[in-house]
Amino acid sequence: MDNQHMPLACLVEAIPEHERSAHFQLAADLFRHRAEERKDVPNGYAFRFSPDTLEQVAQFLANERRCCPFLSFDITIASGGGPLWLYITGPDGAREFLAAELPG
Repeated sequence: MDNQHMPLACLVEAIPEHERSAHFQLAADLFRHRAEERKDVPNGYAFRFSPDTLEQVAQFLANERRCCPFLSFDITIASGGGPLWLYITGPDGAREFLAAELPG
C-alpha cells in the first residue's frame, strides 16, 4: 500500500512501550528547542537544525517511521558545516496532521 492510501493516524503502539516516553521527550526537545526554522513544503514541512543534531534526528526517525508509516522523511546536510534539513511529507492532509502532532 502506498502512502497516498494509508490512514493519517499515529500507531503509537508500533513504538516499543519501553521506548515511547523517550521518543516523545526527544520529539519535544527537537521541535520545541532545537529546530531553528520551519518551512512549509508541499504536503508537509522542512525543519532546519544544526548539523550536530544528526544523531538525535536519526534516533527520532527510527521510531517515528514505525508509528507514522504514511510519512516520508528526507535529510539533507549542507557541505562545509552547513545546516541539516529534515523534510517530513506525506499524502494530502499530512501538513495539518503534523501541525497538530509535532510539539512546538
